[in-house]
Amino acid sequence: MEKKYDFTGETRMFDGRTLRRIVALRDFAGVKAGDKGGWIEKEGNLSQLGNAWVYGDAWVYGNAWVYGDAWVYGDARVYGDAWVYGKARVCGYAQVCGDAQVYGDAWVSGDARVFGNAEVYGYAWVSGNAEIRDKSDYIVFKNFWSSGRYFTYTFSDKMWTAGCFHGTGDELIKKAYADSEDSGWHYEQAVRYVEEEERRRSAVDPKKD
Repeated sequence: MEKKYDFTGETRMFDGRTLRRIVALRDFAGVKAGDKGGWIEKEGNLSQLGNAWVYGDAWVYGNAWVYGDAWVYGDARVYGDAWVYGKARVCGYAQVCGDAQVYGDAWVSGDARVFGNAEVYGYAWVSGNAEIRDKSDYIVFKNFWSSGRYFTYTFSDKMWTAGCFHGTGDELIKKAYADSEDSGWHYEQAVRYVEEEERRRSAVDPKKD
């Protein structure tokens, strides 16, 4: 097997662990031979196969595993026994830890945290200050009436993410109606559905209100 990366010799200490900066040995998926990557604890954190990569000041350590075509970048942290794979992206100041898995075409960004036994997958986009500990902590919708893109609601912070948009339900509706009456109506139905689901959950467990 031809290795795609090695270690530069640069190290940093964190919580009793030695993290080592990686460097690409060959060209792949936009990465050029000689490009420095992010920081991992050991080769077992990042696959030598596929196009997976850790960029910039991102850290991957513990028993965490990044493989496939996944990218971890920005100031993101992936640790514990977490897995990031497929075409998943973890970026910003996001954290994926515990036994969590992020895969498919999912994105975790901003200051979001995915932990416990949570799975974020498919076309989910978890952003902002969302906390995901279970797959019931978010809902993914599809814009079937025009763009075909997916958009996500996260229950922990009661926020919506749709492409570059991140905000409340009322803000989403306002923006959608500004685009077109049809788009506004459809997004409003998604928001009202979630509001009803929030009420249902609160009735079952008032502490979640």
